Amino acid sequence: MKRTYTLIFILATLLLSAQQDPRLYDIIDNISEDSIRKDITELAGFGTRHTLSDTLSNTRGIGAARRWIKSRFDQISSKCNDCLEVFYQKDLVEKGTGSRIVKDVYVVNVVAIQRGTANPNGFIIMSGDIDSRVSDPNDFTSDAPGANDNASGMAGTIEAARVLSQYKFENSIIYLGLSGEEQGLFGGKGLAAYAKEKGWEIIGIFNNDMIGNIRGVDGVVSNRDFRIFSEPVPPTETEEARRARRFYGGEVDGISRQLARYVHSTTKTYMPEMNPIMIYRLDRFARGGHHRPFNDAGFAGIRIMEAHENYTQQHQDIRVENNIAYGDVLEHVNFNYAAKLTAVNAINLASIAWAPPAPAKVEIGGAVRPSAKLRWNSVPDAVGYKIYWRDTTSPTWDNSIYIENVTEHTLEGIVIDNYFFGVAAVGQGGHESVVVFPNSVFRD
Repeated sequence: MKRTYTLIFILATLLLSAQQDPRLYDIIDNISEDSIRKDITELAGFGTRHTLSDTLSNTRGIGAARRWIKSRFDQISSKCNDCLEVFYQKDLVEKGTGSRIVKDVYVVNVVAIQRGTANPNGFIIMSGDIDSRVSDPNDFTSDAPGANDNASGMAGTIEAARVLSQYKFENSIIYLGLSGEEQGLFGGKGLAAYAKEKGWEIIGIFNNDMIGNIRGVDGVVSNRDFRIFSEPVPPTETEEARRARRFYGGEVDGISRQLARYVHSTTKTYMPEMNPIMIYRLDRFARGGHHRPFNDAGFAGIRIMEAHENYTQQHQDIRVENNIAYGDVLEHVNFNYAAKLTAVNAINLASIAWAPPAPAKVEIGGAVRPSAKLRWNSVPDAVGYKIYWRDTTSPTWDNSIYIENVTEHTLEGIVIDNYFFGVAAVGQGGHESVVVFPNSVFRD
């Protein structure tokens, strides 16, 4: 009887591990390269989208751009029975707030919320930046089409909204256009503060900043590689958590790092032709992105972007110098690649939005024993849980076991000293929450 039960358990675990949701393949297929091309072209056509540029013109400047973005979200919403709540969120940033704010300016974000049916206050976010710039960050009149940086990320966010708005989800999704990135990440700061004020439970943010270039300045050309940047641990962690990490581990297991692993795993499952590269760094060396203000506020956030950058096409005046064409113009954007990275975002947004919330508390014990014991809080709407473990040097969760109807489990024969562990909640259809690294230790 015991052998039969064990066999059934193993088969059920293998079946769940192999389970895939065909809707995610439909989402990939429905991402339109043509739609992305049209939206990038439209955004680049506003001449400049500098944060301090014209806000009154209907054809030029950031004001025209953000009104157009809102109109696109409104159009999408009209085709799904007004399923999106579309609005502006803004903050006044005064002159002298940093060297790149040379006059008072309202930093205006465009927000589109698709409410979840079971957990409407839980949000997974995809963002792109609205603004652009040339060589001088304070030049707000010269042409700065920003075709790749970052019309590509903004167009991808709009396209994800177009496709995913045709589905219903348990958690809420936010499609977000952020302003003020080039002047000091002001849009992200404003929205993160707004989320805190509203009491939003942010599961994480996918910051898409440059997803359209495949030709690197180093000569590498690839339409499959992309990078996922994530910080190791939250800057808001307590001193108690820092001390615990010294003895129990977890220096590469913060909430943003788990979000990065989630994107890596989902992509390898549903888009194996793509090569997600996890970079163990907040952002590129000495540079920043709009996920950082969310990290600063204690939220999980990652940056998804091309793997091979071309610096002659970023933050440059449009010109030809020594036979090199400088400038972030349409000719340098690979729209097919932008569609692929949009699909990466869309399937991960959907997978998290269909999943139950993650366990809030995960405890671990098993010192000086040939086993590891985990226990966690029960999660509403979860049909089961997955315990993950990996070698301490492995970047990914490589081993797992699926269990039901319990909130604790002992992994016999797995020595706690030699592995790291985590727990995810599993919902109907096999969609999993982000893995939670143990946040408490017990002795029994």
